[in-house]
Amino acid sequence: MANLRIALVAGEASGDILGAGLMRALKAQHPAVEFIGVGGPLMQAEGLSSYFPMERLAVMGLVEVLGRLRELLARRKKLIATLIAEKPDVFIGIDAPDFTLNIELKLRQAGIKTVHYVSPSVWAWRQKRVLKIREGCDLMLTLFPFEAKFYEEKGVPVRFVGHSLADAIPLEADRSAARAELGLPEGPLVALMPGSRGGEVGRLGALFLDTAERLRAMRPGVRFVMPCASPERRVQLEELLASRDLPVTLLDGRSHQALAACDAVLIASGTATLEALLYKRPMVVAYRLAPLTFWILKRMVKSPYISLPNLLAQRLLVPELLQDDATPEALALTLSPLIDGGEEQTTGFDQIHRTLRRDASNQAAEAVLNLIGKPQ
Repeated sequence: MANLRIALVAGEASGDILGAGLMRALKAQHPAVEFIGVGGPLMQAEGLSSYFPMERLAVMGLVEVLGRLRELLARRKKLIATLIAEKPDVFIGIDAPDFTLNIELKLRQAGIKTVHYVSPSVWAWRQKRVLKIREGCDLMLTLFPFEAKFYEEKGVPVRFVGHSLADAIPLEADRSAARAELGLPEGPLVALMPGSRGGEVGRLGALFLDTAERLRAMRPGVRFVMPCASPERRVQLEELLASRDLPVTLLDGRSHQALAACDAVLIASGTATLEALLYKRPMVVAYRLAPLTFWILKRMVKSPYISLPNLLAQRLLVPELLQDDATPEALALTLSPLIDGGEEQTTGFDQIHRTLRRDASNQAAEAVLNLIGKPQ
């Protein structure tokens, strides 16, 4: 079996997880393979020699990016030159579209096959990016079926591979076991998940706790669990809780256990809504942005929904309360019936889970090897 050289670039922790799974599957299907590029500790553990630390690419927010723009552009330029010289059989850009799509374009122009793993949200906004993707990408691997449909319509070669989280999370989570593990009593339990970034918790933390107070007035026995994404978020939430008398258990990380343990979730729009869906927990999605940002996005976004469960269901399966509609009264009233109900949501979630459960890493590896004419 001929040696294969595969280049991969991931820019953040979620990409490192996907990249490591893909590398494992590629090795299983084609053992004589060498990996080069940029990745985090998980990809390095699978055998990638990273040209520089992945952390140098993980920048959030416009202002932070501007501060590091020279470094990012210099790194990208050097990376393109290095990869053209190394001539890998294929290049795989994992997420981080603002960094990787440009690399794909340049490498494809140099005659190297290119794959992009995880679609940017082109179906929702900045749809013109699809032209750049079509020009720079031999194959798009998508996590969700509605994305694949969009690319097919735009003439981009695509394969829907499913989502590795859907493979990892069981079809039925054991609520009692999760509660015992977290030391939480039986009885109605709501998970509060206002997001993982400081700005999100700043905008939504107090709103979620105000909602919890309303909910407790309506249902005196209800308790709450709140995973903290980092020590900084924990400090932020402890400050918000200091002046309130609420039965809230704060957890360090452990969002999956919180979802497994709870009866319903009040959640910020984002990736965590997919996790709540896979745990089959009824949810209410809330979001607030700075007024100007919201006004701009409202005019740019083409999709009728913002949350993944609704995008996946292609209908309004979970309530979305945004901006001025996200009041403590409205959220508490919408959430209350879901604590001991929510069957319509959970039935929909189960169908979606089964659709996404496709052994994503192996599907992705197979698609990459087929592209370069090296099927197992």
